[in-house]
Amino acid sequence: MTKHTARALAFALVCAAPAALVLSPAVARAQSVAPYQPAGVLSLNAQASAEVPQDVVDITLFYEQEASDPSALTSTLNQRADSALQKAKGVSGVTARTGSFSIYPSTDRDGRISAWRGRTEIVLESHDFAAASKLAGQMASIMQVGNVQFSLSPAAQRAAEQKLTGEAIRSFREQAASSAQAFGYSGYSIREVNVGHNGVMPRPVMMMSARAMGADTKMAAPVSIEGGTSTVTVNVSGSVQMK
Repeated sequence: MTKHTARALAFALVCAAPAALVLSPAVARAQSVAPYQPAGVLSLNAQASAEVPQDVVDITLFYEQEASDPSALTSTLNQRADSALQKAKGVSGVTARTGSFSIYPSTDRDGRISAWRGRTEIVLESHDFAAASKLAGQMASIMQVGNVQFSLSPAAQRAAEQKLTGEAIRSFREQAASSAQAFGYSGYSIREVNVGHNGVMPRPVMMMSARAMGADTKMAAPVSIEGGTSTVTVNVSGSVQMK
C-alpha cells in the first residue's frame, strides 16, 4: 500500500466516525418508542348461562360370581352378559352395550389362590327414562342395577349454546353501548370479539347403587329414576373502539 493510499483510507475513516456517532442516538430513540395505542379502547366480557335438563340416562347393570376355575367363570360371565344384551335388543328407544369385565383371584391366609371372582357389566342408555327404567326392572333376575347416571346429549347442548350465544352477544353490545355513553362517547365499533363455550357442568344428583338398594334386591318393578340439570355457559369477550 502506498503512502498516498494509506492517507486516503485514514481520512475516509475519520469522516465516517462522526456520522456514525450522529446516527446512533436517533436509532436508539426509534427503538425505544412504544407502539401506538389508540385512545378510547375498551375491553369487555359478557356471559350467559342456563340450567338445561339432562336428557340421557345410563343405567349400569352388573353380575358377580365366584368359582374355582377362571375359564369356567369367564364362560359364565359371558353367558350372563349375552343374555342381558339379547333381552335389551327388543326394547325400542334403549341401546345396550358391554361395560367393564374383570376376573381376579381370592387368596387364603397363606397367599395361595383359593378361588376366582369375576364381574361383568352392561350399560343401558336412553333418552326415554321410563323405558330404560322398566327394562332395568325386568332384567333384575339376570343382572342387578349398579349405578345410574344422567348427562346432556350433544344435540341438547348445541341447542342451548346457540340460544345462549345470542344472549351473550346482546349483553356484550349493551355493555359496549352503555360504557361508551358513560365515558362521553356517542357510539362504538367492534375491534375484536371472541365467542367461547365453557362446556357442561352437571349438577350433582342422587345416583342409585347396588349398596344403596341392597345387593340381593330382586326388582320386577321399574327402577325409580329422575334426572337433574347441567349448566351450559357461553362467554363473549373482546374490545371496542369508543367514538
